[in-house]
Amino acid sequence: MDNIITFEDFTKVDLRVGTIVEVNDFPKARKPAYQLTIDFGDLGIRKSSAQITTQYKKEDLENRQIVAVVNFPKKQIANFMSECLVVGAVKENDVFLLHPENKVKNGSQVS
Repeated sequence: MDNIITFEDFTKVDLRVGTIVEVNDFPKARKPAYQLTIDFGDLGIRKSSAQITTQYKKEDLENRQIVAVVNFPKKQIANFMSECLVVGAVKENDVFLLHPENKVKNGSQVS
């Protein structure tokens, strides 16, 4: 491991649980992706671009809880402004979304 961080570094990353409330195709993305609208409860609604089209159909993502980093700066991706980063485990070229085992309140912190 080359990138050792301190516990204090880790605590700066704000990981939260949210529920995907809308999924749209993202034809202008360089790699196949969806545009996600995610409800983070008291933190509000945020949007994200996610390259998860090989493992997930749009209809399977709606109302699904996910984990995302919510304290990165916004990032322009083609004609879309991504406001959070959905996290997942990567296997080869596929991303498998991280999610709570049981339903929790939107906006719940992950630690």
